[in-house]
Amino acid sequence: MTKSELIQRLAERNPHLFLRDVEKIVDTVFDEISSTMANGDRVELRGFGAFSVKHRDARTGRNPRTGETVQVEAKRLPFFKTGKALHEKLNAPKKDDLQVPEDNFYNPLSD
Repeated sequence: MTKSELIQRLAERNPHLFLRDVEKIVDTVFDEISSTMANGDRVELRGFGAFSVKHRDARTGRNPRTGETVQVEAKRLPFFKTGKALHEKLNAPKKDDLQVPEDNFYNPLSD
């Protein structure tokens, strides 16, 4: 799902809001998450997950093409950890997953 698809879907579910207002709301939420993480803080959305920043120290790396050693600078990376409710929803069995095992299947042609 893209950002524009998210905005469209939210607008469809909330017909009392204008599309431009839904777009402003989504932009504001994303901007706040980004700003908070840029400050090094954590954003936790209960049931969904937590956004945090991981720090990678400077290190000596290797260019895979030439084999030359290079200095890799320290950097900060975004990290997302799913919440319990989202994790359970993603791992819940689907109707397609509930198939009858082959050995319990009655085949009238085999008689």
